[in-house]
This record gives sequence, structure tokens and C-alpha cells, in this order.
Amino acid sequence: MRAFQVSKIGEPAELSQVTAPNAACGEVLVKISTCGLNFADLLMQTGQYQDTPPAPFTLGMEIAGTVEAIGEGVTSPAIGTRVAVFGGQGGLADYGTYDARTAIEIPDKMSMTDAAAFQIAYGTSHVALGYRANLQAGETLLVLGAAGGVGLTAVEIGKLMGATVIAVARGADKLEVAGKAGADHVIDAGVEDLRAELKALGGVDVVYDPVGGDLFKAAFRACKPEARILSIGFASGEVPKVMTNHLLVKNITVMGFYWGGYMKFKPEVIAHSLRELFAWYEAGKLHPHVSHVLPFEQAAGGIELLRTRKSTGKVVIEVAAE
Repeated sequence: MRAFQVSKIGEPAELSQVTAPNAACGEVLVKISTCGLNFADLLMQTGQYQDTPPAPFTLGMEIAGTVEAIGEGVTSPAIGTRVAVFGGQGGLADYGTYDARTAIEIPDKMSMTDAAAFQIAYGTSHVALGYRANLQAGETLLVLGAAGGVGLTAVEIGKLMGATVIAVARGADKLEVAGKAGADHVIDAGVEDLRAELKALGGVDVVYDPVGGDLFKAAFRACKPEARILSIGFASGEVPKVMTNHLLVKNITVMGFYWGGYMKFKPEVIAHSLRELFAWYEAGKLHPHVSHVLPFEQAAGGIELLRTRKSTGKVVIEVAAE
């Protein structure tokens, strides 16, 4: 079968021919239709991601497809069921095997494209804002990198939770996308004094930060007393340092957040979140934004879109046509 593999850490992944897997005990074999790309796929190629597997490995953290076969002991999902799966790797391939317990049936009205774009982006924002930061209606939420894969869902979910949402992104086109997702205020990331802009809007209660770097520093200085800062990632390439004595003055909390980690130590949090998110989707409350759908042969181009920040929302690779 075809697989988009990293053969050596530090070198770009390439489309290769590998042996197709078989479903082991407790697993399902999924014929993959679509695979959502994530910034982590880019980091894995250089070994910078916290969960980079040993090479060789196949990129692709989240997929949508159809159950082709089941291993011993599996009663659900049945063969032929459309499922979405977060596997952490292996999604950019014709087939993948996954723990049957992680395969979630896709709602009838959801396309394979939306399903592949859904889990990580919406799951990250939903668990981060609700479970971790305890965002309350009426609070002010600042979303950095607001037109990116997770940032855009934070805008959408924050608005659904009743927050006033300030979106920060670079360029008029990305700000327009964030505004359509529900942001009450939009600010260009290149503004001369971001802190002053945020203070003029009254400051912020919760910061959602997948960027790091200078944007984190400006957001930190615009926090209200008892603000919570969610450190989601470091797309800027700079991991900010926090002066802990500054935390004391306003009783600010900085919390790390890694959605995939809950799969290992508290999977019930993920399961509860995804059930609610799928219900919101079926009710028409969520609208996944996919800026690019590319054929499997252009998977490298999809990774490049993430690297150059030329995408908004999600990039999805169509492994097999629906």
C-alpha cells in the first residue's frame, strides 16, 4: 500500500510502498479516506514533537475512513462503519490499524473531509477552554493564531460558550476568516503594540496560545487578575519564558495543554468532549473550516502549506475519493 513515510528524522517524508497491516486482537483495520494535517506532522519530520515516534514511521495523526476488517474480540464498530480515529501517526496511508475503542462512528451528515478535520482541532479547544481553563460566559477570551487549525476552533467554541472573543492573526484575509467564525474583535498580529490594543478592550481573562514568542509576552501583560493562560503550542518557534514572580502580582495561572496526552492518562475526558462536539455538529452549531483539500500525491504540498502558514483552518489530504 502507499504510505507517506519519514525514513530518517530531519529529512522530508516521501510517498513509499509498504506492506499493508492486518487487524490484531482488539483492533480494527480502516480503509482510510481522508487525513487531517496538523502542525505536529511538520514537527515530527525534524524530531521536534514531544511524541515523535522512531523512524521509519508514517505521518498523519487523525483520519476518517471505513472499517474494512476487525480483529479478534472486537464487536464494535462493525465492518462497513464510517469512523474517525486519532492514532497519533500512520494516517497518511491507504490502510491503518487502530484500537477499536478509539474508532468513533461518524454522524451520517458529516463528510469524510469534515471528520478528518474535526477531532484534534475541536477537541483541543473544547477540552482546553472548558475542562482546563473553565472559561465562563461573559469572560474575555484572547485567541492567538486565530486563523490556524486549532485557533479557529477556539474562536468558534469560545463564542458558543458565551465569551467575548478577541482574535489575533496576521493579515486581512486571516482576520476575515476569524471574524466569520464569531470573533467580536480582530487584531493584526503585526500591530505595533498588541498589549495596548488588548488593554484598550479591557484586558483578557483567558489566553489561548498556540504561537508562543512575542505574542505570548504581550498577552501576558494584558491579563486581568486571575487570568488563565493556555500554552497550546509554539508555532512561532520560540518557547516563552515565564517570570514566576510576575504571576504573583495578578494571581495569573499558566497551564500547559496537550490534547493527545489525555488519551493516555484520562481518556474519558476526550470521549465526553467528542460526544458533545459531535452533538454540536449535528445541531449545526459547528462549521469546520477546511482551506485546502489535496490528493494523496500532494501530501508534501500540504505539509508545506502548514510550514509557510498559507492555510487557514485545516488542510485535509484525500487518500481515497469518497
